[in-house]
Amino acid sequence: MRPLAILHLAANRWWTGSADPTIRLALGLRARGHRVLLGVIPGDRFESKAREAGVDLVEGLRLSPRALAADTLRLRALIRRHDVDIVHAHHSHDHWLALVARPPRPGRGRPPVVRTFHNIRAVKRDRLAAGLYRRTRAAIAVSRQIEARCREVGFSADRVFWIPGAADLPRFAAPADPRAVREEFKLGEAPVIVSVARLAPNRGHELLLAGFRLLLRRMPEARLLLVGKGETRARLEQLVAELALTREVVFTGYRDRDLPAVLASADCFALMAAGSDESCRAALEAMAAGRPVVARRVGALPETVVHGETGLLIGDDQPESVADALAAVLGVPERGRAMGRAGRRRTEEVFSPERAVDTVERVYRSLA
Repeated sequence: MRPLAILHLAANRWWTGSADPTIRLALGLRARGHRVLLGVIPGDRFESKAREAGVDLVEGLRLSPRALAADTLRLRALIRRHDVDIVHAHHSHDHWLALVARPPRPGRGRPPVVRTFHNIRAVKRDRLAAGLYRRTRAAIAVSRQIEARCREVGFSADRVFWIPGAADLPRFAAPADPRAVREEFKLGEAPVIVSVARLAPNRGHELLLAGFRLLLRRMPEARLLLVGKGETRARLEQLVAELALTREVVFTGYRDRDLPAVLASADCFALMAAGSDESCRAALEAMAAGRPVVARRVGALPETVVHGETGLLIGDDQPESVADALAAVLGVPERGRAMGRAGRRRTEEVFSPERAVDTVERVYRSLA
């Protein structure tokens, strides 16, 4: 089959949400011989990460409402010049832009538009969105919940495809040395819980802290590492002080280069909210690193974590439930290690980047 020319558009500034999955998909498609171009908002971390990965970027795009006319003209010329077969959007702005920027192609019509919905909030229910969705040839959902919402808003079943998230398996496959991280934060031999999530509203940090405080009554030597940065750090630090947890809770800041070592220092990984990417990449990376996961039943986490096998799922928002789940994993270290091994196997079987690329490529072929 002939290689396809594919244009991805992702109006995202940050190294969160759609960023890593989009780059990983672009690289996977390119490895199969397709011509892949990516348009992002210039000047921020997403762009620098894409350049670092070697993705071919579209120069001169702004991907902002103020630049809609200029971006439209630029993309029309680019689609003609590269004879683009598929335009794949990842956010609402670039979804509309993709629709209006497609030029007609002699004998083939306009290139079809594909949309990935990375979180359920992006699936709108209004009349304007319904018109957009009618003109979208395929929707890709990163969770079953998003898949169901897509059908509710008018996508027919044959236009919606569930594609679970993917973990960077090679990065987390090699055994990482946890000693540097344990020494940095003076963890000693303590049982350690790691949570990787942006320090932002509605990310579940308050629930985790409340549950961890109860856990300390049973395991006073336990430690919690909160990995990430964000606008609520000062408020969370104040909460930690009010709960008298300043010795037991460590704010590590943003960790990227040494994330495998940070995860290797953990005896358990915890995630209380899905965040901006409902494929819950942080949990997938923890599983890829062989760590048991304690998580709430939100986003794609119920589809990711097999309760009792790769970790434990919490069905409510009670601190007692969080404490019980953490204690069940940390209290029997061999059980936790077995869950971690099972999690690693599950990421290899279900959440490999190759599987995601397979599905997307089939979708593209069916449209092109």
